[in-house]
Amino acid sequence: MPRTTDNDGTPVPQRLLAAATRLFAEQGYDRTSVQEIVEAAGVTKGALYHYFGSKDDLLHEVYARVLRLQQERLDAFADADEPIEQRLRGAAADVVVTTIENLDDAAIFFRSMHHLSPEKYKQVRSERRHYHERFRALVEEGQRAGVFSEATPADLVVDYHFGSVHHLPTWYRKDGPLSPQEVAEHLADLLLRALRP
Repeated sequence: MPRTTDNDGTPVPQRLLAAATRLFAEQGYDRTSVQEIVEAAGVTKGALYHYFGSKDDLLHEVYARVLRLQQERLDAFADADEPIEQRLRGAAADVVVTTIENLDDAAIFFRSMHHLSPEKYKQVRSERRHYHERFRALVEEGQRAGVFSEATPADLVVDYHFGSVHHLPTWYRKDGPLSPQEVAEHLADLLLRALRP
């Protein structure tokens, strides 16, 4: 049985994911070998296959862990006892901040998702669709209540916001003029302005 932690207590799966994320970001998914990942993580191939099964599984998990976090946070915003405008604004800003905080993961995924097996690709698309549907439900709730304009279909509003989010890895720099929170506030403001009656 492979050891579950290293000397500093970091679990092996986390070490493998950290090594894979760094290598995929630096070299690209297709140019990174399993051997390079296990060497960078300081484990054996047996340990990788024990936890992930394949390089494909690692790529899936790089993105899935971010999506799980974002889904949990979206659910908390959606279920909060606050006016719909505050809930949507909070959710819209949060997905920007969490994407920027996990920019390597997002960049790797959007650049490399076509390498996933058909089964994993279908799974990720289903998980993302669930997230987008929950977000769209907030827009629709506000439209039904008359708080948001119905002039633009909710689907288009959601695509507009997530197009901006998915574009973040191509331009956002940690040493740039705007903090993650400032970018989040600007994009959330744009979304809410687009929905103003």
